[in-house]
Amino acid sequence: MNLKKKKVFVTGAAGFIASHLVEALIKRKANVACLVRYNSRNHWGFLDSFPTELKSKIDVVTGDLKDHDAMRKAVRGHDVIFHLGALIAIPYSYVHPYDFIQTNILGTANMLSAALEENVERFVHTSTSEVYGTPKSLPISETFPLQAQSPYSATKIAADKLAESFHKSYGLKVVTVRPFNTYGPRQSARAVIPTIITQALKSNKIFIGSLHPKRDYTYVTDTATGFIQAAECDRLIGDVVNLGTGDYNSIGSIIEKIKKILGKDLKVVQEKQRIRPQKSEVLKLCADISKAKAMFNWQPKVSIDEGLSRTVRWISDNIDLYKHNIYTK
Repeated sequence: MNLKKKKVFVTGAAGFIASHLVEALIKRKANVACLVRYNSRNHWGFLDSFPTELKSKIDVVTGDLKDHDAMRKAVRGHDVIFHLGALIAIPYSYVHPYDFIQTNILGTANMLSAALEENVERFVHTSTSEVYGTPKSLPISETFPLQAQSPYSATKIAADKLAESFHKSYGLKVVTVRPFNTYGPRQSARAVIPTIITQALKSNKIFIGSLHPKRDYTYVTDTATGFIQAAECDRLIGDVVNLGTGDYNSIGSIIEKIKKILGKDLKVVQEKQRIRPQKSEVLKLCADISKAKAMFNWQPKVSIDEGLSRTVRWISDNIDLYKHNIYTK
């Protein structure tokens, strides 16, 4: 499949990865419609920051993933769905697990049903590396067992399996993309890298939880490109693919890199409230990306040092979007 001139529908489009994906799809010359959760301010999240020329090339639909009838109406006439809409903050999932069940499981079921009922050609479902939990070995291939170590990861496992079942039961052409820890411009403070950068820019202290967990950090434009290439890969229908770098860094090492970029000597303070429950914390994630390389010739282009430098510059220019002194769950 070639996405050029295809009618593409993106859920979660106001957010971090999806807004970058929308930009990439426009460059691909797809016809893009964006789902934004309804709000009375008519705020479109990061789509509002698009230049006027770019914004004129998207159609924005307001609604809620939990409303099946609204989703069926919204996807009508589209060829491809990129389903990125979800609740994703792990600490928040400890506090409000039912909200995650409603959005991530019921919302995904509604989108899958709508795609099936409206004869959508391809459904690109977004998974997460968190579904693997803490693996027994590295790197992690797509065949590794899934482990629910947080309410968030449990809901994403359920959503992944729903997507798989709609392919096997009804023949819906589903592709599941499993990105590892994506970072970059526009990411919210609920993620560790913006948390570190915003505090570093505004003070001389970094309040953080655990320093030792290791993650495979992938720059957001690489992730967006991976989504598009996975969607266009006919051999991937009914299958799952990892998007990562094949390398990892501890949170402590990320802090050191950011200190070097900023040229600041920062004091690191570990706070109990930021530390996840011991059995819930995923200790190490590192992707095996051999399938993505073999099936659609994808591999990341932006190094961790270059990506962090770009992210520091963007957050510095947009620091007013962040509340650096508040712990965002």
